[in-house]
Amino acid sequence: MSDSLNESANTSANASADESVIDLDRQGEGFVSDPYPFYSGLRARGPVHRVRSAELGEQWLIVGHEEARAALADPRLSKDPAKAGAPSSDDAVARHLLTMDPPDHTRLRALVEREFTAARAEEMRAGVQRIADELLDAMLPAGRGDLVDAFALPLPAVVICELLGVPAADRDRFRAWTASMTAPDSESAMATAFAELGAYIAELVAEKGRAPGDDLISALLDPPAEQDDRLTPGELISLVFLLILAGFETTAHLISNAVRTLLLNPGQLAELRADFSLLDNAVDEVMRYEGPVEATTFRVAVEAIEVGPVTIEAGSLVKISLPAVNRDERRFADPDRFDIHRPAGGHLSFGHGIHHCLGAPLARLEARIALRSLLERAPGLALDGDPEKHEWIPGLLVRGVRSLPVTF
Repeated sequence: MSDSLNESANTSANASADESVIDLDRQGEGFVSDPYPFYSGLRARGPVHRVRSAELGEQWLIVGHEEARAALADPRLSKDPAKAGAPSSDDAVARHLLTMDPPDHTRLRALVEREFTAARAEEMRAGVQRIADELLDAMLPAGRGDLVDAFALPLPAVVICELLGVPAADRDRFRAWTASMTAPDSESAMATAFAELGAYIAELVAEKGRAPGDDLISALLDPPAEQDDRLTPGELISLVFLLILAGFETTAHLISNAVRTLLLNPGQLAELRADFSLLDNAVDEVMRYEGPVEATTFRVAVEAIEVGPVTIEAGSLVKISLPAVNRDERRFADPDRFDIHRPAGGHLSFGHGIHHCLGAPLARLEARIALRSLLERAPGLALDGDPEKHEWIPGLLVRGVRSLPVTF
């Protein structure tokens, strides 16, 4: 599989040098489960390539770390879909932090950042630990199970629902909505999920306005007296929508990818069990080696710009492959080796620049608690079945397996 993907990458990359376009839909079934040989071949030919897919059309794909980091901070690459010719929209679900440029983005982010600091995340430690313990209490007695379904998905789902003040009876609906949005079976299913989730959030925000509680939505509806500006109802709806879309499935797959990767690297797992001071580094190394996000959301060039050796014309769409840039040989020594002793940092899985992931402190906290709790309470944890048969989720946002059968 790796040889064929490398050959495909080399052929495609050579075509790119001749200004043709790489067809991502022709990379074969192995591309979804193991795209790394393909991206290695692309990087060997250059850090930026033109690609196409039936779902997205043509765009520029950045696969080099240095070029990606620069692009993520370049104001000439806009996040506003209207700059790419999309119809402008005042829909709260369509207009959020990931589809805004300064000054709108600057104002909105400043209003909410105080609720997403590392210190605020640390205040949630006891609650996250309680949720992890309850899930393990329910899962471990069976002796085997699907770690995704029983632990990795419900943990961040319950965390974010408690954070937002979502009633317990409504929480199962979030899984269906987010699954339809991040890995949709059809465009109509995705559109339905967007509409239903948007309507639910609007009603939830309205309810918190009528009857505030001890939750994030209520806190943002009633900011400190010294804060002159405040979120509009539409802006709050957009923020909640983004938190659910970007902070639920991605954290779940960070946890499941971490467990799978550690079980496939038993020497590293043994070292982590023996010394949990390595946990922070281990989580960052998972983010680099097998992160839960497939690619950044699109940017559009508002003027012609140079990215590495390539001139990207105004109006072009640009995307960054996170699996590719996080294994760039120019940035990481021996990048295809999983090493929990590797110095933390450098990966771009949480982004860079003004759009750096708002929920990164909470995602890290959840992953650390989930891993330590599981490894301490399940000393016999092992994969149940052939890992080559794990089904990876195709799609634009998340990178993870649909299920992870394990024994305890």
